[in-house]
Amino acid sequence: MSGVELDLVVSPSSPKSEVQGIDPWRGRLVVKLRAPPEKGEANEELVLLLEELFSAPVEVVRGRTSRMKTVHIALGKDRVLEILEGLHARP
Repeated sequence: MSGVELDLVVSPSSPKSEVQGIDPWRGRLVVKLRAPPEKGEANEELVLLLEELFSAPVEVVRGRTSRMKTVHIALGKDRVLEILEGLHARP
């Protein structure tokens, strides 16, 4: 399976769904989700949000029941970094 694994920290039940940036202490991408952490709703929303951001398939590979997750993104490392750097450049 080619692609990139990305470590995340997810905050469900947030007012807004968004990718906030990198948590320097944890070294993880911070993602806020409106969905509650019940019945896989937050994981489903996470996958949809990231698939829209990266325009590529995304799968949760570790941490399905944890706030700390690892996702697989079916893109090359350079493209993932380019997209993440673009997030940082947004006003």
